[in-house]
Amino acid sequence: MDHSTMQKGTDYMTILLYIGLAVLILAIIGYVLAARINKDNNSRLKKAEKQALKKKHKTWLLISHALLIIAIGSMGTSLIQKSAGKYSLDKLNFNAPIQVTTDKDYGRDHKDGALMYEMKIPTSGTHSPHDLKFGFYKERPGYEKLVHNLEHGDIIIHYHPDAPKELLDQIEYLTHFTTAGAGVLAVPNVDVPADKEVVVTAWTKTMQLDKFDQASVGTFIYQYINKGPEQIPANVRLGGGTM
Repeated sequence: MDHSTMQKGTDYMTILLYIGLAVLILAIIGYVLAARINKDNNSRLKKAEKQALKKKHKTWLLISHALLIIAIGSMGTSLIQKSAGKYSLDKLNFNAPIQVTTDKDYGRDHKDGALMYEMKIPTSGTHSPHDLKFGFYKERPGYEKLVHNLEHGDIIIHYHPDAPKELLDQIEYLTHFTTAGAGVLAVPNVDVPADKEVVVTAWTKTMQLDKFDQASVGTFIYQYINKGPEQIPANVRLGGGTM
């Protein structure tokens, strides 16, 4: 990951925000001047003077409107980019050494109803025609839907239902990351081994961690997100749960 490029991008957005604020101040000054000119335009003035002031007032209003539009555009762009950059997938490119098992591919047929799986925490197999929205879950959805999410390239973080809040906050943060049409889900799961803090899965991929480590989980997400056998564009999937 090129940290210098990321820093330059952040600096550019900050400069753009300051420019927007400066232009906004100029717009406010313009509106104040326009208001004063309008106030000076009274009945005691001659017709030519009134017309001149009216023209000046209109000019300052147009200038102020233009400055306001520029200010809103600059600050809006900066804030949107800053918000998007907060969850840029590049932030998860820790390149940490991780141990990942490649699981058997049990297929990807669709079928309604309850299903049985060969693996305790399945990473493939026949699944529900319906998938789930990305995000943090306080109750575990059925594996039937979770496997469907894996098919679309989503990452699932399985945690113990009684995990401490500090850990849950770290996991919840990771569920905001998306790329293309894939995202991250976190679910409580009694099937997580007692000696593991989290189990992270992708399609036919499993990583078990004795202790949660953001660098390891981030690296797993970065490497395996959107690598499922059926990828759907973001403008179609819209955060998951659309099938």
